[in-house]
Amino acid sequence: MAAPHTSSTPDLARQKAALRAQALQLRAKQHPALGDLLSQHVLASLPMVLGTAVAGVWPLPGEIDLRPLWHALHQRGHTVLLPETPPRGHPLVFRVWHPRSTMVKERFGTERPDGPMAIPDLIFVPLLAFDGQGNRLGYGGGYYDRTLASYGDTQAIGFGYAALRVDKVPVGPHDRKLKTIFTEHGLAVDRRTP
Repeated sequence: MAAPHTSSTPDLARQKAALRAQALQLRAKQHPALGDLLSQHVLASLPMVLGTAVAGVWPLPGEIDLRPLWHALHQRGHTVLLPETPPRGHPLVFRVWHPRSTMVKERFGTERPDGPMAIPDLIFVPLLAFDGQGNRLGYGGGYYDRTLASYGDTQAIGFGYAALRVDKVPVGPHDRKLKTIFTEHGLAVDRRTP
């Protein structure tokens, strides 16, 4: 069943809205260039088979900027994909990106490449807040929860600023946990089984 784009109860919706407001204030005090450090941690500690199709995101204003990671992965021979935002209620689709791609303006201030669609082997998931159990708080549209549900066992890696870690993220029945989350300080959550 696809995740809806609204929370299941008014109380849960209020809790998430309050945490989003708090996280956005915290995020405003961070520097997007910390994405360089986060990228270095990913490259040093996350092995990938040559040619892995990696889905990332083009940063929104204030988000940690992982464009250095996308460039490095492209140079290493991986296929880099960026999302196209479909109408609400649908999972994201991904398009091939390379450094010379023409970027197309999208909904919500995002951008995507004009490349062909492709299926990711690994999905990097942005977050507004996260906790030590791998729960994440997004923007509230449910896009990544639906996308992760539609891709089944595809590896998903959360990323964001270390300052956005909280004791507990309020979760509903459709919220998907992440096994791995990186910040500019390195691996912040690792729930993978050895």
